[in-house]
Amino acid sequence: MEPSEVTKMPKTTATHLGRKLYLATGWLCVCLGVIGAFLPLMPTTVFLLIAAWAFSRSSERWHRWLREHARFGETIRTWEEHHAMPRRAKRIAFAALAASYAFTAYFFGPLSWAAILGGACIAAVAIYIAHIPVMNKPLAPATRP
Repeated sequence: MEPSEVTKMPKTTATHLGRKLYLATGWLCVCLGVIGAFLPLMPTTVFLLIAAWAFSRSSERWHRWLREHARFGETIRTWEEHHAMPRRAKRIAFAALAASYAFTAYFFGPLSWAAILGGACIAAVAIYIAHIPVMNKPLAPATRP
C-alpha cells in the first residue's frame, strides 16, 4: 500500500462530516436567533442569515424551511437573492444599535472602556448596514412546490 493511500480520508467521510458541521452550525444559529427574538440586545437576523448559509451547504430541507418561514423568510430571501435589506429592517437595526450603546453607556459610564469599545464596534456595524442597499419592493411570498 502506498503512503498516500493510507493518509487519504475517503471523500464521502469528509463530506459527511462537513455536512454535519454545517447542519450543527445552522441549528446553533437558529437557537441563538430565537433567543435574540426575545432578548433586546441580541441580534436575530444575523444568526438566521448564518443559519440559512449553513443550511444551504448541508440540508436543502432546512434551508427551504428557513426561506419559507412566515416571519423571517422574506428577510432571508431578500439577502440571498439581492444582498439587500428591507427599509424596516434597517430602521430596526439602527434602533437596536442605538439602544445597545445607550444601555452600555448608562450602566458603565459614557467614558468607560466598555462604552468606548462597544461604541466603536457599534459604529462599524452601523456603517456597514448603511452601505447595504435597501430593497424597496417586497418579495413575493415563497410558494411550496
